[in-house]
Amino acid sequence: MLDLTRHNALPLIPRRRALGLVSTLPLLGWPLASQAQFRVEVAGVGLTQFPFSAVGFRGNDVASENIAAIVRADLERSGQFRFVEPIAGGLDETSRPDLGPWRERRSDSLLTGSVTKLADGRFDVRFRLWDVVRGQDLGGLSYPVGAQDLRLAAHRVADFIYEKITGEKGVFSTRIAYVTKTAQRHNLWVADADGENARAALTSPEPIISPSWAPGGAQLAYVSFEARKPVIYAHDVASGKRRLLANFKGSNSAPSWSPDGRSVVATLSLSGNAQVYTMDANGGEPRRLSQSASIDTEPVFSPDGKTIYFVSDRGGSPQVYRMGAQGGNAQRLTFTGNYNISPAPSPDGRWLAFVSRVNGAFRLHVMELSSGNVTALTESSADESPSFSPNSRMIIYATREKGQEALMTTTVDGRIKTRLAGAQGDIREPEWGPFLR
Repeated sequence: MLDLTRHNALPLIPRRRALGLVSTLPLLGWPLASQAQFRVEVAGVGLTQFPFSAVGFRGNDVASENIAAIVRADLERSGQFRFVEPIAGGLDETSRPDLGPWRERRSDSLLTGSVTKLADGRFDVRFRLWDVVRGQDLGGLSYPVGAQDLRLAAHRVADFIYEKITGEKGVFSTRIAYVTKTAQRHNLWVADADGENARAALTSPEPIISPSWAPGGAQLAYVSFEARKPVIYAHDVASGKRRLLANFKGSNSAPSWSPDGRSVVATLSLSGNAQVYTMDANGGEPRRLSQSASIDTEPVFSPDGKTIYFVSDRGGSPQVYRMGAQGGNAQRLTFTGNYNISPAPSPDGRWLAFVSRVNGAFRLHVMELSSGNVTALTESSADESPSFSPNSRMIIYATREKGQEALMTTTVDGRIKTRLAGAQGDIREPEWGPFLR
């Protein structure tokens, strides 16, 4: 029988402690300063990488953030770009560079730009991208931003470059959410996609689990234990205001939004055992979707909204299943190993990430849904809570590396892994946010 006192009603990873049930006083809103800063460490070699260069932005010394360095870190973390050291010399977005020497260095693209402090105290971040091989101007933009949004401007520059070179949308200006525990203090953090600029959306002496982004990125659903039982809230990220989503008899856990944002699926124990229910995102009575005498939990919608993936022990051990969004017969998806949990479909519908126990080690795996082929992406032993980037190219997950808790990202092929290190205490349940609307 599965232990309902643990995260998402399933016994996940031995290093994760059982969650207590006592009272809490949530502190809503942002602190004045970030309390969880990260640094990026990239390891691994990708199959195909675009060589690029970025010169220091003219006037960047007036700003608190190094724009070119942030852009470089973003692109390298994607696994698709390789940095070529720049040639000395002053260039900005108005320059017409001689691209011959850059071509000799085998750089395919070149970023130039400037930072200017405006009279109103804001900063004007300007840039231009060059195709070194073809000698073409690929365009540029200007981002007038406040000092607090300099990193966001850099992430948008990286998004521009990523889309121009790969033809796909970049995810560097999106956000992530995750939970930490330090002593008896639990925090729900919202941070930039690189882990920097982290701000506490919620602070509590009681556990906070299962953060889930709503489409558009304006709201987070999560489970709080402040009422001496798991209760689901929806939280407006900008204002810090929240509303009750589910406080039904028994346990309320593992919320996940539908792609249109109109409904939420969750694990409720109204019937006595944990089952998958759906409810209107604005409130109302839940409707039961799964029908088993076992524990069904961790529901999540497919990107087209037609399918729900979930975990059940109806076959004797936790495995990933899928059923129609209206309920009905469930089909088992995972057959390798006797313990598979935490399904996370990619936004393009091609992949399903999940955690599998292999010889006692909990490792991140990915399944190609069309073929059923499964690939292990890590060799670690305590992975949990995978979540895809909105362009389906990367996965964020929590793990334990070299004796320390860590947030990691990996490319879908597992070749480029990035550690986002620096948060204190237990780091749990990362969730990559959608493209912002």
